[in-house]
Amino acid sequence: MAPLADRMRPQTLDDMVGQKHLLAPGKALRTIIESGNIPNLIFYGPPGVGKTTLASIIAARTSMRLHRLNGTTASTADIRAVVEEVDTLAGANGILLYLDEIQYFNKKQQQTLLEYIENGKITLIASTTENPYFYVYNAILSRSTVFEFKTVQPAEVEQAVLRAFAYLEQEQGNTVTVEEGVASCIATACGGDVRKSLNAVELCVLATKPDEQGNLHVLKETAAELSQKSAMRYDRDGDEHYDMLSAFQKSLRGSDPDAAVYYLARLLSAGDLPSVCRRLLVCASEDVGLAYPMIIPIVKAAVDTALQVGLPEARLPLADAVILVATAPKSNSGHDAIAAAMADVEAGHTAPPPRHLQNKHYDGADAAVKGQFYKYPHSFPNHWVAQQYLPDDVKDKVYYIPGENKSEKAFAEYWKAVKGKQP
Repeated sequence: MAPLADRMRPQTLDDMVGQKHLLAPGKALRTIIESGNIPNLIFYGPPGVGKTTLASIIAARTSMRLHRLNGTTASTADIRAVVEEVDTLAGANGILLYLDEIQYFNKKQQQTLLEYIENGKITLIASTTENPYFYVYNAILSRSTVFEFKTVQPAEVEQAVLRAFAYLEQEQGNTVTVEEGVASCIATACGGDVRKSLNAVELCVLATKPDEQGNLHVLKETAAELSQKSAMRYDRDGDEHYDMLSAFQKSLRGSDPDAAVYYLARLLSAGDLPSVCRRLLVCASEDVGLAYPMIIPIVKAAVDTALQVGLPEARLPLADAVILVATAPKSNSGHDAIAAAMADVEAGHTAPPPRHLQNKHYDGADAAVKGQFYKYPHSFPNHWVAQQYLPDDVKDKVYYIPGENKSEKAFAEYWKAVKGKQP
């Protein structure tokens, strides 16, 4: 028997769950579909949010010959079989190719389709869970319109869950009731993946023992046990991995300890200890930096401890470090300074250092003035003396601007006082 998600797959646009930003009345994609003139489309988004369902609905609304291929299993021979139907009686009304997981098609396979997509003899609807601008051949992208599918919100998933219980009740001919909170539990645990939520519904019904009359009463405990907690899992090579890391780092930079600890929990639940440690070390230098310089060895010690003890204990030093970074004063003056200096170097400002800074002990015959004339700062009051350090082509550049925090202000005032005493 086919999975429940396939048995009760929506047949109309109005039956679909989620994607209102694409399919609500008046939205561009819905208008295109209702026009009947289907262009080449690429559906991009996480699994279980309706990409395949929408492609099936579109296919049903057209008179085109439908072919389905999956990028994980399709071969060049499969592509050739589709192409061979062009200009035949079977493909007289055009061919609609639904290509799932297009990111697994190599460049040669994608190029095979290009000529027929370009002349309109094959209409392509491709789906992918990865960013198509990284994985899809540019020539196909330029001939297609990309629509991004969003994770379905729990309230909308809950509607699908309730419909699924009703569907199974009708299918089995027995009364199926659910304890309060069951639908919400499944909808929340599935992480926005409608397919997984429906699979959980079917498992709940299979795992519930009928009463003497053959009726079923699904308990919340059963739902919690069987629901797949995909919200805490992701593909480490996929977009969601980098979205989670981005949210983690931006929460640290934004000084929100609650959000930072939450994303730490998400990442650690997925077992992604190395990425957490790497981002923490970066944030300590990039976002706190000179506002609290001692944070760098403190975070390094926490990371070393976490890597040594491993999970689950690693969460303890990491939580301490995350809260410290999030609540510490912030300064990106070091980041801005090195970025500005790197920009000048990359722009070609690479003159030699001033003569008095060079590691030379003699002057060539061409030297107009003999001698190095380096001034040793420690031989002067306050261990400082005025002299040129930057090369001539950037000698007046200012790369470091002190941040508005206690530490950097104190250092800036100190050096202002010291340098002001020099003639």
